[in-house]
This record gives sequence, C-alpha cells and structure tokens, in this order.
Amino acid sequence: MKNFGLGFLAVCLVVIANAHPRLPDKIFFDNSPMPGSYFYSEVTYTSPSFLKNKRQKLPVNDQQFFTPGNSLELNYVSAKSGNWQAGILFHQQRGINEFADATSLTLRLYVQSGSTTKNDLPLISIGNRKKEETFSFIPLQNYVSRLVYNQWITVKIPMDKFAVSADLKELDKVVFKQNEPDGNEHTLFIDQVELVPDYPQVALDIKPQIALAVGYEKHVDITWKFVTDDNIKYVKIYRSVDGKSFYPVGVQLPIYNRYADFTGETGKTFYYLVSFLDHQYKETARSNLARATTRQMTDNELLDMVQEAHFRYYWEGAEPNSGLALENIPGKNNMIAAGASGFGIMAIIAATERRFITRQQAVERFSTITEFLEKAEKFHGAFPHFIDGVTGKVVPFFGQRDNGGDLVETSFLLQGLLTARQYFSGNQPQEKMIRERIDRIWQGVEWDWYRRYPDNKYLFWHWSPDKQWIINHQLIGWNETMITYLLAIFSPAHPVPASIYYSGWASRDSIAQKYRTNWGKTTDGSHYANGKTYFGIPLPVGVSNGGPLFFIHYSFMGLDPHKMTDAYTNYFNNNKNIALINYRYCIENPEDHDGYGMDAWGLTASDGLWGYSADEPVAHADHGKITPTGALASFAYTPDESMAALKNYYRNYGHFLWGAYGFKDAFNLDENWCADKFMGLNQAPVTVMIENYRSGLLWNLFMSCPEVKEGMKKLGMESLKLK
Repeated sequence: MKNFGLGFLAVCLVVIANAHPRLPDKIFFDNSPMPGSYFYSEVTYTSPSFLKNKRQKLPVNDQQFFTPGNSLELNYVSAKSGNWQAGILFHQQRGINEFADATSLTLRLYVQSGSTTKNDLPLISIGNRKKEETFSFIPLQNYVSRLVYNQWITVKIPMDKFAVSADLKELDKVVFKQNEPDGNEHTLFIDQVELVPDYPQVALDIKPQIALAVGYEKHVDITWKFVTDDNIKYVKIYRSVDGKSFYPVGVQLPIYNRYADFTGETGKTFYYLVSFLDHQYKETARSNLARATTRQMTDNELLDMVQEAHFRYYWEGAEPNSGLALENIPGKNNMIAAGASGFGIMAIIAATERRFITRQQAVERFSTITEFLEKAEKFHGAFPHFIDGVTGKVVPFFGQRDNGGDLVETSFLLQGLLTARQYFSGNQPQEKMIRERIDRIWQGVEWDWYRRYPDNKYLFWHWSPDKQWIINHQLIGWNETMITYLLAIFSPAHPVPASIYYSGWASRDSIAQKYRTNWGKTTDGSHYANGKTYFGIPLPVGVSNGGPLFFIHYSFMGLDPHKMTDAYTNYFNNNKNIALINYRYCIENPEDHDGYGMDAWGLTASDGLWGYSADEPVAHADHGKITPTGALASFAYTPDESMAALKNYYRNYGHFLWGAYGFKDAFNLDENWCADKFMGLNQAPVTVMIENYRSGLLWNLFMSCPEVKEGMKKLGMESLKLK
C-alpha cells in the first residue's frame, strides 16, 4: 500500500460514509476457513445407518463448491432401524445481531451419486439448538422441482413451512436428517445455507477494476477499486497460472477491497480477475487482468509485510466518519472501540515512518480523528468503551450499566494520542491543530473524579451518568491497567497523587490480595510481588505465573518498560520473563494441545470457539487456542522466539490464518477451528510492538512527553541501563 493515492482513499471514505448498507443475511455456511471438517457442525448416527464425519463434524470438500473454496459433504446410508442427523450451527459474530428479514431458507445442493432419487434426499428443519424437541422436519424433496446430477441447484424453502419463531435471533441451527431408508450410499454437497429475503432482480451493470496485485513470499494481495452497492453480495476472485485458464479461488465480503490469495508457492507468477455477485449469485463481467510474482523474502521484508498488513485494519478498515478503529471486522460497522483506536493511532504512526502511507495522508487522518474525538460524548472527560462513529454517542454494547466513562479504554486511547502529539511536531497549521486538540482532550479527562472519594486508594474503571458507580470495579494490578494509573498521575489538569501507584495499582492490602487470588485462582502474586520461579524463569511481579500476554502489551505500547523500575522490579525484565514463561509452557505443553511448540506459542486474550476468552499458561485457562498477537506483539521481549512463530504462522498455517489484515485473531488445531474475524485490540499491538523492537519509535515518542518525564520524577522511577 506504499504511497497509495490520496484521491482514491478520499473517494473511498466519502462513499463509505454516505452508504447505508443492507442488514446482512443470516448465513449458516458459506465457506469453512479450515480444511478437513467444519467446526460449527454436529454429526450423529446409529447403525446400520451411517453419516461420514470427522470427529463428529461434517467433512469439508474443496473440489465441489458453489462459492469457492469449499462446501459441506453429506455422504450417508439411510437404513431401517438406524438413523443419522447433521446439524449446521450458526456462529454469532461479535457485534452482528441484526439481520435482513428472511422469507426463505435457501441452500445450494449438488447430487453426485447417480442412484439418488428425490425420495432419498434427507429431511430438513431449522430451530433453536436449546429447544431440540421443537424441531419440525419437512422433506427436502418437496422443494426440489427436478433432480439434476453433478450440477448445483438452488433449494428455496419458505420460512412459513417451518413451525419456528419469527425472531431470526432465535434460529441458530439447520438440521438434515435421515428420510426414506433404502440402504444405499448417497453423496450430496451443500453450500450457501442462509436465511434471505426475496431480493428484487437487479442488473449489476458494474465491471470491477483491479487496482493492484502484489506478490509476497507465499501469497498475493489483490486490491480493487472500492464499490459501494447494496446489490453486491460477494466479490469473486479468479486465479490463473498461465493467464488463460482461470479458476475460482475465493469470495470476499464487499466490506473489503482486497483479497489475500495464499498460493503457498514461492517464485511463481499468478494472474487474477475479479467479479461481483449479486444476491441471486448472478455474476458481473470480470475485471481487468492483473499479475504478480511471489518471491523469497528476508526477515526484514517479512516484518514489513506483517506490520503493513496489520496496520491496514486501522487504515482501510477504519470507521469512515471518525477514522477510528472498529471493535472487530466483520462486525458492527459503526461501533468504534476507544482502546483499540488508541492502539491503531500508534500503528498509523509506525506505518507513516515505514512509508506505507505518506505523512500528509497521516495528517489528514489525524485531523479527522481529533476533530471527532473532541466532539464525542465524554463522561467527566473519559470516553466510553464503545462510541457510535456517526453520532459520537456512547454505545452501551456490554449492557446499560456500561453507558458511561471507561477509564481504562480512555487510557489506552490517550497513550496513543499523546504519542501522536509528539509525532506531529511540525509548524504546519494542520499539525498544530492536531496537537492543540489532543491537549484539550488530555486536559479534559478528570482522572481524579474516577478516584470516587478524595482519599480513596484506588481508581475505578467505570462511571455511569444515571447508575453512577454501579459496576464498582476498582483497578488493581498486575494486569493491563498500569497505564491508567500512570496517566492519572501524569495528568496536568486533574492528577491523582503519585502515592496511589503503590496504594492502588501495586496495593498489598486485603482487598487487593483477595482480588488477585480470585482471578488468578492462586495466592501466587497476591501481594503484587511474586518472587517464584516458573519453568526455570523467575517472576518478580505477576499473578499466578504472569497471566495472559496482553498484560505486557497494552500498557507498554508507548510506555517504555526499560525505563519503568519501581520498588519491585524493572518492567522490561519482568515482561520478558512473562513472555518466556508463556513460551516455555507452550513448549512443554502439559495439556497436550495440537500445534503448541517452539514456533507456536503465546496464550492471551482473543476470539474463541464460542466467544472471547483470555487464555494463559495454566491448565484451567489453557483451551488449546493460539493467538498470533501473543507471540508477535512480544517481539521486543523475545525477538528470536517471536520470529520463529511469525514464520510458522505464515508459511505453514497461512492458507487458513492469513487474510486481508494479516493474521486472523486465533486458531485451535485440536478443534480444527480458526477465527473468521480480525479484532481491533489484537491487530495493532503486532505492528506497534514490532516497531518498538525495530526502532523504539513509539516508546521514544511517548516517553518524550513533558508530562511523562515530570510524572516519572514524581514516582521516583529512574531509567535502568540494561547490560
């Protein structure tokens, strides 16, 4: 994306900002990110019937598909006195809880077995998996007018044929079930299982335009001119090795204007075309031809590649009106996450220095960002966790109690803004305005208000304008909130006393001990200091054996841990040891999870099989989930171990793990599962902490703040010269 045209980006932002996209369809299956089997499926059978499965999951087939690159296989025998059943489960995306009103359940069907008759097709139902007894099955054959072999056909079943709730939110399982028992083997393929409205017939008279194709070591990035049209359901990508014979390799949601085609081959030239699909899957004319050649890359080139890809989340993927970070993609398209935005701000600065974008592009974006933030709703100066990118109002995504200020998210955001204030030091009017706005935002945060009482020893996480302190969460370390205490102490307008660092963050009183013991499920580190050794690594400070790795990332994106030495430890050394404990745990792999090892490690917070979870290197919090940001955002602490993980994730797992914005959020090889999203909290730490490893850029900028320098003196902390 180096020096990408300003005009093109400006057009994209205007087009997106003025768009009012349709609500999404409720899709139960379009493609499995993992080969072999589909995690969000269930298979049962009783002999002499049979249903092919892999560990009770439906097989994935990458040779027959309606939309590339795969479909689900139903290979079954329906026998007397036996039975079989296959369920496809809806996977709820964080932030996506509203869908287009559906009039039918549609799917694409491919019958491979020539002996299969309409009577041999299964029964089908839809319902809520918590109410299995309410499922009402109907014959699939009733909605197949003519059975065609070795060809994809559309099956459309009106919703009123099912005895189900009219509330789409309640429908989370589609079930296929044995019908007539004939004792023969049948093979079907199923694709694009979804609840859809009756979309009108619309002629999509658009020809896509590929802007760029860039080859990397094992993948090619294809970008096309962004088109906003509610009638586009997917972008379809074709690949060729000779420029003549093209094969469909994938579909992409139109929220992206790029596709990462992981070819797995180095030193080879590939050719590409793209087209648009409408809601009836009718295809537009194909685009212009683009070509790119993959090539062997050095370690520095791999670092550039990863930093740039992760940065794109905050550039191309930003909420268009504010220029700030979305909570996750795909997700709620106007919900800004304050903390992720702070991390993204630092990622944009790193990208500017790496010349992925120009400084002027960055200035324009920060002008938008700071203007929005200055006008956005605040609560005693603190930002809410989530903000509507159009109105600037609070979004109480976690419930009505969370409808006010979030001091921790505010501190993550301010860490980024203060870093930006130091970076944009030019005399041009726009850069001056950026600095002035950041100063006003910074001085407006009433950190002392979030102390709740004048003599309270702790800061509080939340405050609500109508429910006040109902969440009642006092901030107690060791965790990700060190930066919150430090910024409160450093504040030029509403500071808290430096003593609160030890009375609150590093408190040793009974409240703090109980808090740490409860979440750590151990007394190790309950007094803040730990002092024990884990996997041969001493841990001066930390609960349990250090906790999830985001503890050593989020507060230290701008805050330089080399220069943080308190009564207990130096935090670069401490953080490095936490990373090494996590690394050695994954090598030892006491829970015997698939994939863990010297080049696959880093337990931390991320998306999971059924939702967000914070994993850590202890049995009760280790679920077999590997999160790329864990190892990659630890580059500054463990460069060799992190580089080994980067190469493994990209070269060996990139076919499912690498996407438009770099590495997807997490994967679990035990369960053959990979996240289908990118998360705002996890993409930027990779870009930022790799940059801190390479140049110290963000650390140097943040630590150059006069308020930070003065605050460090208040705390009595001195720079430690490491050997």
